[in-house]
Amino acid sequence: MTGRDLVNAAVDEARRSGAEASEAYFERSEDLTIEVRDGAVENLKVAQESGVGIRIIRSGCLGFAYTSDRSWPALREAVGAALANARVSSSDPFNNLPKPPAAYAVMNLADLRLKEIPLDDKIELARRIERSGRAYDPRIRITEQAAYEESHYQVSIANSLGVSASYKGSFCGVGASLVAGADGEQQSGFGIQYSRNYAELDPEAIGREAASKAVRLLGASRLPTKRAAVVFDPYVVTNFLAVLSSALTAEAVQKGRSLFADKVGERVAAAGVTVIDDGALPGGLMSAPFDGEGVPSRRTVLIQDGKLAGFLQNSYTGAKDGLASTGNASRGSYKSTPELGSTNFYLEPGELTQEQIIKQTDEGIYLTDVMGMHTVNPISGDFSVGAAGIWIEHGELTTPVRGMVIAGNMLELLEGIDAVGRDLRFFIGKGAPTVRVARLTISGE
Repeated sequence: MTGRDLVNAAVDEARRSGAEASEAYFERSEDLTIEVRDGAVENLKVAQESGVGIRIIRSGCLGFAYTSDRSWPALREAVGAALANARVSSSDPFNNLPKPPAAYAVMNLADLRLKEIPLDDKIELARRIERSGRAYDPRIRITEQAAYEESHYQVSIANSLGVSASYKGSFCGVGASLVAGADGEQQSGFGIQYSRNYAELDPEAIGREAASKAVRLLGASRLPTKRAAVVFDPYVVTNFLAVLSSALTAEAVQKGRSLFADKVGERVAAAGVTVIDDGALPGGLMSAPFDGEGVPSRRTVLIQDGKLAGFLQNSYTGAKDGLASTGNASRGSYKSTPELGSTNFYLEPGELTQEQIIKQTDEGIYLTDVMGMHTVNPISGDFSVGAAGIWIEHGELTTPVRGMVIAGNMLELLEGIDAVGRDLRFFIGKGAPTVRVARLTISGE
């Protein structure tokens, strides 16, 4: 049976077995990973997985079960297990399933030529990453990783209210991690790029990026503690966006774990700061016609020109708040129930180039890496994280610095943004341009 046949059969079986409402979610994935070191293939892995997850609601009680066996007996057994789990779970009036929409958007989510490209070409692509990085500078000594990967997937969903839909997609990517050494010191750097289209991959650029990041930190030192401007590299901004994406979910607010609680309509960031989640973004790696419950994907503005506009919702949290789902039910796989999460979550770009932002900074740090983001307090927004980068003097990048700590508060950081670049770059599901914060505490010696 096809994925669509499986989910429809599972819903029919659940209905016959007495479920008041039911949903079946099918997922199939095929992944390829190639890793090269010193010109030789070190790892080549092909992995396949598929299965069906079944949710059943009975008298407000939710039951869930899954199976990786696509046979009819296994499917019936999974339906029975979900029903049994519903009988022993607590009733919750907000458990619900979405109704079918009028239509789903048609999206181009796959490079149809990707599977036709010979494996040898993909191996050579990984080698090109390494060659480019090692040729960048003689101080590049070690290849930690030079890799190519791709994924093909199919999703089907059906529920007892009439939802029935499917889509297929694929993506590919390259990555590098290189180590530079000089005078007994070593520094590492990385570069990654993912795309829906194989032709858009630039292995040489990724190799050079990883090498340049490693080399530029050689000879780094600590500087005295001071308050100064901080220019955030796009990758570093996405680290902070990962914290924001969680805090901007209705679930976090409902559980009292968000610094944005009770702030809708209020200013929470500087003018010109707009944060968006867009599950329908053309070319986005997290884009899809519908979310993990079958709700159409959409563009949701969370912070509009500095003011909090709302939160991400799925069907459950939306029912609690008396609001519609924003299409943000997220599934790790068919083995889990839909949770609440972001899709293509990004800070809208401005008009300045990165070079202009640095040129307009008299004194500060260009932040290239942060460590310890998991320690950020999600309720207060307070943070104190390790930092590395390059010191800025009179608009010029000068001395590499490391062993520093930047500290502050997420709301103060957002309100302190005084420049937003136009160089929007996505790192899988998070995207950001270069950003400058006028003043933060930078602790060193």
